[in-house]
Amino acid sequence: MKVELVVSEWCQTCHQAEKVWRGIAEKKAIEFAVVDMGQPEGRELATRLRIRSIPAIVLDGELAQIGVHPEGECLKLVAGAPDRKGGGARHVGLGLSTGSRAAILAAMGYVFVAGGFLPLGGLFGEGHLRPLPLHLFTVGFMTFLVYGLAEHMLPRFTGNPIRGGLWSYGQQALAHLGLWLLLTGLGLGQPGIAVTGAAGLWISLLVFTLRLWPVLWPPGGGRERSRMPTQPDNPI
Repeated sequence: MKVELVVSEWCQTCHQAEKVWRGIAEKKAIEFAVVDMGQPEGRELATRLRIRSIPAIVLDGELAQIGVHPEGECLKLVAGAPDRKGGGARHVGLGLSTGSRAAILAAMGYVFVAGGFLPLGGLFGEGHLRPLPLHLFTVGFMTFLVYGLAEHMLPRFTGNPIRGGLWSYGQQALAHLGLWLLLTGLGLGQPGIAVTGAAGLWISLLVFTLRLWPVLWPPGGGRERSRMPTQPDNPI
């Protein structure tokens, strides 16, 4: 039995609901997850089920409850789940989107690649090979780490969604292509290739800025989170 609690960082009553359901997950063998409205998964779920108020409980893919309810009432929803025996519940927190996860994994990969280049360009190499590990770390690791963490954290802090999907993957693809063209140009001593790579990185940063702008400064001057009430009129 899968139970998803739809919440947002700005919603005070959501924290109360999460506390109740975490207690239930300790007693019942349910798959419990917290889904953030600031992430693409949360927005997709809210759109599909037409969720207008939070906190909301989705039980096996269907909207089952809205608002904060006593533990006894919530237990009735999962009465069919067996009691949990041994070990604590495994809670799934506000998970990373696929775009954030891809960026963070790429950052980790560039750290390892940079380490492999160190003997060639950072410690014993000469001339144009020296900048390679430095660029792999500063441009590869740092840029993709910022991409991944910003896409994950800023929507949660502000309550405003960020463009995902092709925007995220396109931004990262440009950064990957630009970085490797830059490294190729530096390694081969070809300024034209290096400049092309730098241009690709710049365009990637421009796309990143366009994605972040409505998160930090939403249209109309007010945060989108103010449009969604935290208390439902008619709890389900």
